Amino acid sequence: MGGMKGFVAVTDGDWFELLSQQPDLDEVNFWQPGGNRRFTTLEPGELFLFKLHSPNNFVVGGGFFAHSTIIPISLAWEAFGISNGATTLAEMRTRVEKYRREPTNPTANYNVGCILLQKPFFLPRDKWIPIPSDWKPNIVQGKTYDLEQEPGRAMWLELQQSLAARDVDAPAPMPETGESYVAEEPARYGAPALVMPRLGQGSFRVVVTDAYERRCAITRERTLPVLQAAHIKPYGEGGSHSVTNGLLLRSDIHTLFDRGYVTVTPEYRFEVSRRIRDEFENGRDYYALHGHEVTIPERDAFRPAVEALRWHNEARFLG
Repeated sequence: MGGMKGFVAVTDGDWFELLSQQPDLDEVNFWQPGGNRRFTTLEPGELFLFKLHSPNNFVVGGGFFAHSTIIPISLAWEAFGISNGATTLAEMRTRVEKYRREPTNPTANYNVGCILLQKPFFLPRDKWIPIPSDWKPNIVQGKTYDLEQEPGRAMWLELQQSLAARDVDAPAPMPETGESYVAEEPARYGAPALVMPRLGQGSFRVVVTDAYERRCAITRERTLPVLQAAHIKPYGEGGSHSVTNGLLLRSDIHTLFDRGYVTVTPEYRFEVSRRIRDEFENGRDYYALHGHEVTIPERDAFRPAVEALRWHNEARFLG
């Protein structure tokens, strides 16, 4: 049985150049222009590495894989902004369409593949790592390596030393709780092992959207532009970007949830405050949903945390 994998991906030079100049990035979107299949090579926490186009045959950076999906380019831009490797949506379209080889349509909301990477790192030129000797010039997208077997091991050791020298967290043991997307303190040297990366804001939005199968947990609405990933406990008040601290809600319900006019109980029931009627003399559509069972993800690791829901019931809900 092989060890931890790493994927070396052929990387757009302009994408790399722009992102390497951005300070304090906690996530990036490595997009795939075709938008016709999800990236399934890695497990969350495994290394996704950047290799520039020939003749720059070097590994020049990377990140920790969190999630892959296919979404409209508009959502990719809304979720990640400059972390898409472009300064505007128009610039992102130009870069994507260069590879799509299709006529440019400024209004088309076509799909792009998205590989969500956490804690990205970009190596200075004097630390670039030569690609393994078995790399073939005709590789278009990338190649998978076992980081505990040669030639991947040598690449891993050199990379780990570079990361440690730059005080970048190297992969660490997988948490024993089984909960996805939780980071543990990193191990510095030794064999690579999985770490479940903490999500950035954009990744939180996309992962929650996918976890709820792109449907509002309350209304089952599936019109993507009006669906929003809500934090149960706000990030600014100590809540995390973990999918277990999220709900996918229609935009109006999200607003009411944040302001305490509605809540979800630890038993996954939707409750509506009488304050809507008292303050606005309205709310019939919301009261019709009162007491309904909320639709939650099938995977236990993605379900809303009971502690977070209890916090919202007690600290935010207006009753």
